[in-house]
Amino acid sequence: MQIVVRPAVQDDLPALLELYAELHPADPPLATHTATEVWRAVEAQAGRTILVAEAGAALAGTIDCTVLPNFTRAARPFMLVENVVVSAGYRRAGVGTALMEAAVRLARQAGCYKVQLLSRTDRKGAHAFYEARGFRAAAQGYRLYFD
Repeated sequence: MQIVVRPAVQDDLPALLELYAELHPADPPLATHTATEVWRAVEAQAGRTILVAEAGAALAGTIDCTVLPNFTRAARPFMLVENVVVSAGYRRAGVGTALMEAAVRLARQAGCYKVQLLSRTDRKGAHAFYEARGFRAAAQGYRLYFD
């Protein structure tokens, strides 16, 4: 299976929403106008790239990458990774690896000093995947959720 990783475009939005529904199945579906507004905001955000992985005609996965300016580390930016999803039917086929490699390439090209991501503590399989790609659990993360 050939996997092509590329930046997402607005036409990918329906397939992206399906992938995000796999990540968070309890979330209510977004109305089309809301999804379009969010897409426009994401598209306008400097340093933001949503990558998608194509396997044949299907979008098999996605990763959301944001390069953030920084005052430390000699003003080198860092990348924040969020919403990593590989569709269930494409797992263990190289899709996640291709997405992570593309994200790391983007970070290196932007001069980032690190790539940072959070993963829920119960996602042991995801942790093993990240560690196999060189990531290390080097910090403890905290979140404050709002209803």
